[in-house]
Amino acid sequence: MSAVLSETGNALPAWTPSGWRACPVRQMPSYPDQAALERVEARLRAYPPLVFAGEARRLKQQLALAAEGRAFVLQGGACAESFGEFTADVIRDTFRVLLQMAVVLTFGAKVPVVKLGRMAGQFAKPRSSDNETVNGVSLPSYRGDIINGSAFDEASRVPDPVRMETGYFQSAGTLNLLRAFAGGGYANLHQVHRWNLGFVERSPLAARYQNLAQRIDETLDFMSACGMGQAPQMTETEFYTSHEALLLPYEQALTRVDSTTGDWYDCSAHFLWIGDRTRQPDGAHVEFLRGVRNPLGLKVGPTTQVDDLLRLIDILNPEDEAGRLTLISRMGAEGVSKHLPPLLKAVRRSGRKVVWLCDPMHGNTISTASKIKTRSFDAILAELRGFFDAFAAEGAIPGGIHVEMTGQDVTECVGGAHRLTEADLGDRYETFCDPRLNAEQSLEMAFLVAEELTARRRVSAP
Repeated sequence: MSAVLSETGNALPAWTPSGWRACPVRQMPSYPDQAALERVEARLRAYPPLVFAGEARRLKQQLALAAEGRAFVLQGGACAESFGEFTADVIRDTFRVLLQMAVVLTFGAKVPVVKLGRMAGQFAKPRSSDNETVNGVSLPSYRGDIINGSAFDEASRVPDPVRMETGYFQSAGTLNLLRAFAGGGYANLHQVHRWNLGFVERSPLAARYQNLAQRIDETLDFMSACGMGQAPQMTETEFYTSHEALLLPYEQALTRVDSTTGDWYDCSAHFLWIGDRTRQPDGAHVEFLRGVRNPLGLKVGPTTQVDDLLRLIDILNPEDEAGRLTLISRMGAEGVSKHLPPLLKAVRRSGRKVVWLCDPMHGNTISTASKIKTRSFDAILAELRGFFDAFAAEGAIPGGIHVEMTGQDVTECVGGAHRLTEADLGDRYETFCDPRLNAEQSLEMAFLVAEELTARRRVSAP
């Protein structure tokens, strides 16, 4: 394809890892000690990569299948990882629930599920304001553990570059455990399905889910009878990591040249995305990510304009490479039917190869009367259905879902089969950022999406 043009009609300049520093930048901390920042960046540049270019290319191939309807993407994990929750149990439980969801979605979608965790690097968070005021005291906003501390005191809120090293080493430990789980037998499909049967037995909607669970059980028994019980596809899985590429000094320091291709890869994660607050075509985050060869995500919110979206697609995927760019819709239950169809139609008419995911979380955050942030399970489900409706009307392919969830038994989102209410939020409200679906709600969501996919496939069948 021809060279990508800037807003003035000129070709964009040659890309370098540090080129973003000359661009307008948003959502970035101001470090008071620049010398300390430079020392940390230098140390990070010398550390080994967290992921490998070949893994990122493998993920890109799988995402290309999702764009064609031959795979379905499940992206999930915490709103923001916490240094204080760096334990084997937290990592294991989130991984386990994602596996359980994937088994159910595989049966519903009838295609392989690409498993993508918001893990091993999701430490930074954008904020709506640079400052937070409590009881008349104003301090810099908490921007995630990789930047500053959540405690509301002056010392904690000062951006500290050493936190980037802590983030790096915790990401390395998380990846080490995830790889062991994925390849060491923990992902055995029979075991994962037994966990799901336990969930069905506990659910107040057990009768509704029993049929689907029984059909999965019969399928697995048939595969075992055919001698596939110990095949790698039954006992192992591929699992990839992702995070929002928000803290650009960290991302640049972990960017490497791939020795086999000569291309640049951001080796902090397999998949990186640009948030709704940092998607300016001339901004630093778009400038940095346009030059790395990882598969990329782009959040698409209700304020996204058609021209800007098409422009961003041109910048981030000028070669129209399948699997390179994933658009993550986050419109809110009340806005999805209004805001998504024009964008979807415009991208379809452009002929560009993209994957579309639905993020039904970020547009559905509300505050209770006591000012506790929560999300309604019904609103989340409504946005998912609105997303699928838009794609059915356009004759397009929905690529997957993107959810904020945890494997822990928290009480942060209201609703679901167990009918959590605002009164229940205080039982185990543990998030220090945005509310997450708990393990039971996450699995319920997977069963409901699987039912939705099955029903829509029957309607569209000739």
